[in-house]
Amino acid sequence: MKVLICDDEPLARERLKRFIERIEGYEVVGEAENGIEAPVLTEKLEPDILIIDIQMPSINGLEAAKHISQFKQPPAIIFCTAYENYAVEAFQVNAIAYLLKPVKQEQLIKALQNTKRVNKAQLSLLTQDIAQHEGLECSRTHVCAKTYKGIELIPVKDIRYFKADQKYVVVKHSKGQVLVDNSLKEFEQELGQSFVRIHRNALVSINFIEGLEMVAAGHYQVRIKGIEERLQVSRRHVSGLRKLLQSL
Repeated sequence: MKVLICDDEPLARERLKRFIERIEGYEVVGEAENGIEAPVLTEKLEPDILIIDIQMPSINGLEAAKHISQFKQPPAIIFCTAYENYAVEAFQVNAIAYLLKPVKQEQLIKALQNTKRVNKAQLSLLTQDIAQHEGLECSRTHVCAKTYKGIELIPVKDIRYFKADQKYVVVKHSKGQVLVDNSLKEFEQELGQSFVRIHRNALVSINFIEGLEMVAAGHYQVRIKGIEERLQVSRRHVSGLRKLLQSL
């Protein structure tokens, strides 16, 4: 079984690697130093199991795991944390294990033996519970996209808009655009406070809206900072968008 370790602490990674090397049938195929590297290395190395820390800079382990769970063949995920203020047993959801640092060899062996590939529903339940107990922000901060470069993580703060295009969604950001498999409804539910629906096929970042302009009787477009493209605003959303802009 191939194992990928993700932790921003070198000593923690070395400890886990040393333990795994003693267990027959398991091999550490890579190490990620943060939540940004975790999806990239998972895509590249195709591990069977991912052992990932929770508290890390840039992207925490919860969000990284969410992105990874969307892969066609995601690895089983074992979370690690230094927190002790709740019952570990509460997080033993199906095939997912939850270990407290410093991890003990016996606990790791049991977790490895019980892991199975995780599905999105299982991971969603676990990450919600963890976030509530640790007080972590579990909302999306990046969008994961598969491109010719491999896996790319686009910061939400750099995204201008999401636009549905047949089976995919176009994500327009500061450095270009990518296509993702997520639906507009998913993005609206997760990012509703910072993005506004202007059409059945478009969500626009509130921070990048410059203004609303009428192009014909009853027809409006929205101007977006940094890009020449104008997006159509449907009649049903004009009133709400106008009120939003007036309140900013």
